[in-house]
Amino acid sequence: MIGHSVTQHVDPRWLDKTTSPHVATLVAIAGISALTMNIFLPALPSMATFFDADYAVVQLAISAYLAVTALLQIIIGPLSDRFGRRPILLWGFGLFVLATLGCVISSSIEMLLFFRMLQAGVASGIVLSRAIVRDMVPPEKAASMIGYVTMGMSLVPMVGPVIGGVLNAAYGWQASFVMLAALGLTVLWLVWADLGETNTHKSESFSAQFRAYPDLIRSRRFWGYTLTAGFASGAFFAFIGGAPFVSTEILGLNSAEMGGYFGIVAFGYMTGNFLSGRYAQRAGLNKMMLIGGVVATTGSILSMILFGLGVLHPLSLFGPMFLVGGGNGLTLPSANAGIVSVRPQLAGSASGLGGAITIGGGAGLSALTGVILSAESGAFPLFALMLSVSLLSVLSAIYVIWVAKHAGSLGEDGFA
Repeated sequence: MIGHSVTQHVDPRWLDKTTSPHVATLVAIAGISALTMNIFLPALPSMATFFDADYAVVQLAISAYLAVTALLQIIIGPLSDRFGRRPILLWGFGLFVLATLGCVISSSIEMLLFFRMLQAGVASGIVLSRAIVRDMVPPEKAASMIGYVTMGMSLVPMVGPVIGGVLNAAYGWQASFVMLAALGLTVLWLVWADLGETNTHKSESFSAQFRAYPDLIRSRRFWGYTLTAGFASGAFFAFIGGAPFVSTEILGLNSAEMGGYFGIVAFGYMTGNFLSGRYAQRAGLNKMMLIGGVVATTGSILSMILFGLGVLHPLSLFGPMFLVGGGNGLTLPSANAGIVSVRPQLAGSASGLGGAITIGGGAGLSALTGVILSAESGAFPLFALMLSVSLLSVLSAIYVIWVAKHAGSLGEDGFA
């Protein structure tokens, strides 16, 4: 079941595991990973009531889950480089389905959180969708394909909480997990039926892999791409951490109004992903990252100017965030393609390590935003933090361009 390898140089054929996976399969395995993070957000108060638990404890289903996801990404990548993408995805999604059913039958908050942490096996979808793309195509084309995959994936955060809210109101908090189990089983079948093994250069052993691993760690370009991705997404994570406070305490929005305005950010991200898919192969990875960083920085500056002029309107906060989301959509596909292209033979390890750094740093920035905001400070600490990390993303992209100028462009075998 898990040993089918892809026939090289054959175009993907739908539901044929002797060829590379169809792009729809990659969207599905990455999309359900994103859906798992946020579909049950509207049900958190109901879960707290059901389990008679503090809301802060129930929120561990989000924060602790993200921490476990970050750690797993470090492990999933090397495992896929050693044993292949296909078996790791099959085991990861199998574990996810069982853990999700465990969440449904949980009778205590401790039991729920235990199974919720096991759900993090679905993180294999995010890590390996990028590695699989790099297995299939060269760097610039990888950025284009990742752009289309993440464009499809970006639709999920827009509709996930809405679906979760409807399910919670109609059937209770368990309904979201029932839906996740059904979708997980469907995607598990899709992986089995459509995804042939794309890693044709597996590591001979873990010892051989870890001997090569420091070569990745020492790569200047790997860190340049990773920091570009980390700082770019950090601006978004900071906004996620601070926007609820600004929306409710300063702008007086209710949760429904705030949720509607958040769609502007997601639409910006989707737009940036579309442009990446269209132009990354033509413009190149590094130029796309630089343009994306400048666009996101402009968004942070614009919000700061509007609030400084006293224009306290929801669109003063969320309108410029279209540019921040769009900038991320331009930057991240190219940065992620660069991460997995520096050492193609370690694409899974690079994707996992880069993803762990990105998510871990973003979670830290989100928490920091909650600490620095207050009624007295207003929204400016949020904008200052977003502007700072956006500028750091631009500087990281410039650093990658500087390294490329001296070391040459990324080729089939990667570069330092």
